[in-house]
Amino acid sequence: MEINSEKIRNCVVVSVKGKIDAVTSPDFEKSLSELIGKGEKIIVMDLGSLEYISSAGLRSILATAKHLKPIDGKLLFAGLQGPVKDVFRISGFASIFQIFDSRDEALQQL
Repeated sequence: MEINSEKIRNCVVVSVKGKIDAVTSPDFEKSLSELIGKGEKIIVMDLGSLEYISSAGLRSILATAKHLKPIDGKLLFAGLQGPVKDVFRISGFASIFQIFDSRDEALQQL
């Protein structure tokens, strides 16, 4: 798994490449927690290059959302493809979180 973050206007865009599973989810969650700890309140997750996400990855996303809630933060998703998009739909995450077709579309909503 590869994680890159980029500050754009009032948010941080986090791009994830590879897989988020039981092995990589602790690092994923830690990276997001560090961003929140540095004062980031709005996170756009660009998952266009994410090939796979397990239930451990979904738990990490929920944990991040819980960290953002008390500070009125936002967690948006963009670029979901194939199996990752299916997992979000089947798990109900598609009805919990805002999901956009592209990173630019997500940024326009802010």
